[in-house]
Amino acid sequence: MSNPDVHIYTDGAARGNPGPGGYGIVMEWVGKPYRKEFSKGFKHTTNNRMELLAVIDALKKLKNPGTSVLVFTDSKYVVDSVEKKWVLGWEKKGFKDRKNADLWKDFLVEYRKHQVKFKWIKGHNNHVQNERCDVLAVAASKQPRLLIDKGFEESSL
Repeated sequence: MSNPDVHIYTDGAARGNPGPGGYGIVMEWVGKPYRKEFSKGFKHTTNNRMELLAVIDALKKLKNPGTSVLVFTDSKYVVDSVEKKWVLGWEKKGFKDRKNADLWKDFLVEYRKHQVKFKWIKGHNNHVQNERCDVLAVAASKQPRLLIDKGFEESSL
């Protein structure tokens, strides 16, 4: 991958696991003064779901297929699942007995539209964008009107 066009920073949070949760996203166009922030909060979810959903929703915001992207996350769950190609093995097995299968399926659709690489960063380590994502995620989880994480609710039945 050549130098990325876009840097995406993501973080997920759940107060209780499961419990109310949210995610935060910071997107920056490399070499340009373009920076956007996004967040959403959910009534009942898990930290891993929020970490993964943040990446999915960020990738969905990219308008041009084939965009070169570097995703920074403090989620070993997300980074290892993709970089070690575990998710491709899960896909071959139809995501049988796999947690968050709904999100992994959505992830692969978006992931395959772009040139995506991941970089794991240590959380709560004074990384400016990661800290901002954490603030956004926690604030989103505390909003008065939280969304329903349908995939989590359905898997809990």
